[in-house]
Amino acid sequence: MILSLVILYVITLIYLSITERFRNHASLIALQGVILLGIALLRLHSLDAVELAFIIVETLLFKAVIVPAILLRVIRKTKINRVRSSGSSQFNSLLLSIVALALSCWITSAMADERIDMIFFGVALYALLSGLIMIVVRQRVFAHLVGFLVIENGVFLFSMAIGVEMPMMINLAIMLDIMISILLLGMFLRKLDNNIHTDEADALTSVKD
Repeated sequence: MILSLVILYVITLIYLSITERFRNHASLIALQGVILLGIALLRLHSLDAVELAFIIVETLLFKAVIVPAILLRVIRKTKINRVRSSGSSQFNSLLLSIVALALSCWITSAMADERIDMIFFGVALYALLSGLIMIVVRQRVFAHLVGFLVIENGVFLFSMAIGVEMPMMINLAIMLDIMISILLLGMFLRKLDNNIHTDEADALTSVKD
């Protein structure tokens, strides 16, 4: 069951790399939150009730409900619903994603550490690389925000790789996840309140003109 959820999570990362609609981005982030909840319930059943409840609230309420709702609010405010690539087609984005997946598999197989769950480590590394690719390839700030959220989900999976016997590591990773997400979303909404509705590239173009 865990393996099926992990495969589904990988599929969401691949789809994120090629989809151009921001509403799809928000939906996929919500789906990733549900998947992470399922993984946490199956993977961390040995934790005590308080720690497990904290993880459930963070993954289900925050990742699957609150964050996607904020993303949809941002989409409605900006009225920008499509990704604009910086000289990169969907095919190139997909190619970069596949290369990142292959690189993650290679690094994971090269490590082969018995103290770490290598499946979670490999998927977490792929999530990290996928988020970085979104930040580098895309121009719009919204896509950068989604990239950071993907990276944070990768951090959560990193904690899954080493945290079954280290519950404090999981709690610290989740707290970092929440703090960074709130900071990023707060900064983005502050820009919206200041009537910044364009990406930096468009702003620079208007100044140049």
